[in-house]
Amino acid sequence: MTFNSVPTPVMNSPARGLPARQSATLFTGGEPLTLASGRTFGPITAAYQTYGELTPARDNAIFVCHALTGDAHVAGRHDPDDRKPGWWDGFVGPGRPIDTDRYFVICANVFGGCQGTTGPADANPQTGKPWGPDFPFLTVADIVQVHQALVEHLGIERLLAAIGGSLGGMQVLEWAVRFPDRLASAIVLAAGAKLNAQGIAFNAVGRRAIYADPAFNSGHYYGSSGEPPRFGLALARMIAHITYLSEQSIELKFGRKLQHSAGLTYDLLKETEFQIESYLHHQGKRFVERFDANSYLLLTRAMDYFDLVESHGPLPDVFKKTDARFLVVSYTTDWLFPTSQSREIVRAMLDAGRHVSFAELESPHGHDAFLIESQLPMLGRLVTPFLETTYRANVAGKTPEKP
Repeated sequence: MTFNSVPTPVMNSPARGLPARQSATLFTGGEPLTLASGRTFGPITAAYQTYGELTPARDNAIFVCHALTGDAHVAGRHDPDDRKPGWWDGFVGPGRPIDTDRYFVICANVFGGCQGTTGPADANPQTGKPWGPDFPFLTVADIVQVHQALVEHLGIERLLAAIGGSLGGMQVLEWAVRFPDRLASAIVLAAGAKLNAQGIAFNAVGRRAIYADPAFNSGHYYGSSGEPPRFGLALARMIAHITYLSEQSIELKFGRKLQHSAGLTYDLLKETEFQIESYLHHQGKRFVERFDANSYLLLTRAMDYFDLVESHGPLPDVFKKTDARFLVVSYTTDWLFPTSQSREIVRAMLDAGRHVSFAELESPHGHDAFLIESQLPMLGRLVTPFLETTYRANVAGKTPEKP
């Protein structure tokens, strides 16, 4: 594995200015990445952003792993006129639970995505045309290997923590297992050791919506002559978004409220009669403006394939390989990754003798609770002291006592 010379990390805390987009070229010099499928691939461009300042000892770095459709823009604004800040702006920044006045935070776009890191929309160097469906099949393990290569590129030997929810939580678990000596701690939010059959089923329906779009053209839709499968991708997003909510949150926000009329219209062609219909259409429309269909296919399949036991063996044996501290958090109304899945990995960590803290948080918001502004203070009350304790132990060069 060949890296560029170790760069001087850029200070990009929102308190010190606008976060800059950065990139690194990894797996160069004839040393490509070997994927889980056995195929090799390289070079790989990793797009990332950093916040805060790395200490001279390089011992305060936290890597944020984003969820399925997230990106590296975790906090702050690229431009003062931006309509919205980064997707976790209420959680990452000066004085926030992940305090960028104290920690050096890294967030990178996932390998195979469409926000700057190498993915299907990028050019195949052999043809000069976008990879499209010829891009290699990816797993969560492949994504994590690129993350680890980026961390090494930045000259960081060991992360203070990796944190993520949903697909990001899967990445954190894989990281702790695959690189057991590279994490001092791991924070797993709304995730599990595998995606259950119901989650796989919803992903399958979403992919079918994309495949069925006439514009999909077997994944060859790039260029002036092609039109992206906007309808199929929007429908896939609408389906997935339902799984991120809960029955309680939908009822509280929408109920059976009508969108534009005082009464029912009895019109089968009226697609947005109820407010929940209008909301889902809006989510689909916004999504196609920023995401690529081939990336969506790749990343949902990566979620489907993720299974720590199948890849690494029995969970207690797997977690014995690392001395990382763990914080595992679930939410009461999350039915995509229910609390039972969190308890499964917590039991395995305890059986392995790991230091693990667990909390099930009350929330009406379903799977997306870890992203919702009103829920962040509750999560912060767990994450802040966990990071502080880990950092003190890390600086002291010892592991905290097990509970």
